[in-house]
Amino acid sequence: MKSGMVSIVGRPNVGKSTLLNKIINKKIAITSDKAGTTRNIILGVYNDDESQIVFVDTPGIHKPNHKLEKVMNDKAYLMTNDIDLILFMVDIKKGYGKGDRFVLDRIKDSNKKIILLLNKIDNIKKEELIKKIDELKNEYDFAEIIPLSAIKGINVNDLIKTLKKYLPNEGKYFEDDYITNQPKSLIITERVREKVLHLTHDEIPHTVTCILDEYEEDDDLLTASVTIIVDRENLKKILIGKNGSMLKEIGTRARLDLEDYFQKKVFLSLYVKVIKNWRDREGLIHELGLKDDLDE
Repeated sequence: MKSGMVSIVGRPNVGKSTLLNKIINKKIAITSDKAGTTRNIILGVYNDDESQIVFVDTPGIHKPNHKLEKVMNDKAYLMTNDIDLILFMVDIKKGYGKGDRFVLDRIKDSNKKIILLLNKIDNIKKEELIKKIDELKNEYDFAEIIPLSAIKGINVNDLIKTLKKYLPNEGKYFEDDYITNQPKSLIITERVREKVLHLTHDEIPHTVTCILDEYEEDDDLLTASVTIIVDRENLKKILIGKNGSMLKEIGTRARLDLEDYFQKKVFLSLYVKVIKNWRDREGLIHELGLKDDLDE
């Protein structure tokens, strides 16, 4: 049986999490158009009759502007070591630029085979795509160059077939029903954070943090309480909205998403709290478990 670990790397917002969700056929990673949406290393396990492929979704790699971004970069670099293959994803609609070269320069010394994925091909003409493929062949000796559309599923099955050529014949890492390493607590808080990012656009910094306060579950009902942490009073007002309208909409969308994921009724309570400097210290320690990294 073909099996192995495959890391998905690239700049923020190139479609890494969207691809993972499409491959697994279940939403296990949140998505948004804001940089820094993915903060944690997310595993997604693909199974078929002849293979088990463990995909590793990583935070987008870019030049860091503050400590959170540096820590996220470090996590992404770490997940290019103990893997079998690297998928380097580029948003071909935006084109191959300095940010992509920044990523490639940091992964090409890993001594791993790198497959270049050109995402969002549904947004460009075929002639333009062919021209860009010819240009990118000179950037690096890629094992393969695969154009695809993660959101529409174009060429995703071809990607799976191609990966099997490069993976070793080993036993399974996980049981067939194992899908992701994300605990329920993180799934709940990440769904809330995703809705915050979707609904507030650029008003709320992407460093907003969501913390699970309470959680209970039985066969028919999941009850959870989540606090949304921001570091300024004006951001709290935006999140609550007029007469609580924004917070209600965030809660409704998150609840419906969670009911679809857990396949049961969900009762979700949301609160907003202001903690100054949360982004720099407490938030990172609590959410990412990086106390050693921050105490440098």
